[in-house]
Amino acid sequence: MANTALSFDTDTIPDPWSLPIDQIDPSRAELYLNDRHGAYFQRLRQDDPVHFCAHSDFGPYWSITRFNDIVAVETNTKVFSSEPSIIIGEPSDGFQPPMFIAMDPPVHDVQRRAASPAVGPTRLSELEAVIRQRAAAILDSLPVGPTFNWVELVSRELTTQMLATLFDVPFEDRHLLPYWSDISTSSEAVGIPTDMAERQRILMECLAYFSRLWQERAAAPPKFDFVSLLAHNPDTKDMIANPIEFLGNLMLLIVGGNDTTRNSISGGVVFLNQNPGEYDKLRADPGLIPNMVSEIIRYQTPLSHMRRTAKEDVVFNGKQIRKGDKVVLWYCSGNRDETVIDSPDEFRIDRERARHHISFGFGIHRCMGNRMAEMQLRVLWEEIMKRFSRIEVVAPPERVLSNFVNGYEDVQVRLHRHA
Repeated sequence: MANTALSFDTDTIPDPWSLPIDQIDPSRAELYLNDRHGAYFQRLRQDDPVHFCAHSDFGPYWSITRFNDIVAVETNTKVFSSEPSIIIGEPSDGFQPPMFIAMDPPVHDVQRRAASPAVGPTRLSELEAVIRQRAAAILDSLPVGPTFNWVELVSRELTTQMLATLFDVPFEDRHLLPYWSDISTSSEAVGIPTDMAERQRILMECLAYFSRLWQERAAAPPKFDFVSLLAHNPDTKDMIANPIEFLGNLMLLIVGGNDTTRNSISGGVVFLNQNPGEYDKLRADPGLIPNMVSEIIRYQTPLSHMRRTAKEDVVFNGKQIRKGDKVVLWYCSGNRDETVIDSPDEFRIDRERARHHISFGFGIHRCMGNRMAEMQLRVLWEEIMKRFSRIEVVAPPERVLSNFVNGYEDVQVRLHRHA
């Protein structure tokens, strides 16, 4: 990998306004670990919204930082390709399993269409009662009085149980899913020091596990879990013959169903504590929950970026982008774009047009599970408000080291029941 233009540790993160514009590198994972990335993107949106970084740990790349520019790139799939990868870096071991989010039409469309009924409207209506029952059971099991890690006991557990249902994995094996999700997203390609050989070994264990499930599902009547849908769809029934592609799609579906929802569940608790006036609004009117859910997802932006690769030379907003250049869409910046969103750095649970955000992407790659994520968050908060007057955050949250997954390792809380 290339040397960075600027080297700094977590204690010496420079003020982006003091740097020459060509030294701004928002790919540094330390920025996200310390929640310091916001000012870097504010600088870029103001001074250089289509920005070229010549030197980074991930090689040269372009940053697209404004909302409407991100939409323009997302919708121009003829020029900006999702292949070979949707994350900023390239793994040193060359292990990069193909997955449909990192494919262009028509293959992308075929594989996505095969998997999507698992989170389609009919399935969602069937699953809401299941989610409510599980959310209630999780909340009723929590200690009241002692402090505990909300990420571990609530955010991770609820999304894990939901993933087990979406894959129809035996409930006793559900802990494997967040484990494999974390392994998938732990990579030097997103700024995390990683033993890439060990990572590959563990992912091959994941493939072996799901290959057994594939054979069972292919021999049984079709159902609505991801593996059965892929095994029975005429367009994807032979995917098992390309096991690395099967693994890539497993990684995509596991991460998509885990990281985004898990970190929004944690983020909502953090934001309400940081903005006690908004918590007061919620207590006064729990009917705000659906709107609040969209505001949480915007404000959190669970995945910080997606990458495209230019398939041809193109001039974009006056900048010459060359064929083969990496073009990084910073969703976390687009969601704070002052020219599109009113006072975007404010967390407002009654925000007008709260669903007008870029957290789920846009166009053909828009997150197919977005309604599932919103439903999980809505149901969880409905159940929370029945039980607790306040979830008190008692220590600074510990965040994830990654320029891709914008998340939390530890959110220490104390519960307060209604008087």
